[in-house]
Amino acid sequence: MSIAIPVAEGLWTDEAEPRLIGGQHRITSEIVFPMPQGDAAQHFEAVPLSRTGTLWSWTSQDFRPKSPPYAGPEAFTPFLIGYVELPGQVIVETRIEGAVLADLKLGMAMELVLIEFAPGRSTFAFRPVPS
Repeated sequence: MSIAIPVAEGLWTDEAEPRLIGGQHRITSEIVFPMPQGDAAQHFEAVPLSRTGTLWSWTSQDFRPKSPPYAGPEAFTPFLIGYVELPGQVIVETRIEGAVLADLKLGMAMELVLIEFAPGRSTFAFRPVPS
C-alpha cells in the first residue's frame, strides 16, 4: 500500500506489503540501508529487507529540526524516532508510529508501515506489532 509520492525513490518495494530496499555489498556481504546511489551503487546489490524487527533504541523529537536537512511540514508536530534491528540484516533509523514514549520497550517487535510525511508525500516508519 503506497501513500502518495515517496520522499525518495527506491526506499521500498512496490508490493502489497512493501519492504525497505537495502544494499548488500558484493564482496563483504554487509547490508546497508538505504541502497547506495551514484558511483557507490556498483558495489552493492539491491535486497529487500525484513518487514519486521525489534526496537533497539528510541527517543522523542520534540522540536523542529534545522532546515536543511529537514524537509517536513512547516507546522511541526513532535514525533518518536528510533532504531529497529532487522534480524541478520541491518539496524534502520526510523520514525515510530502508533505508540507514545511510555509504550516503548527494548526488544519489542516492530513492523514496517508507510505514512504520510507531508501533504502528498509518504515515508516509511515502524510501529509496535499488535499483540
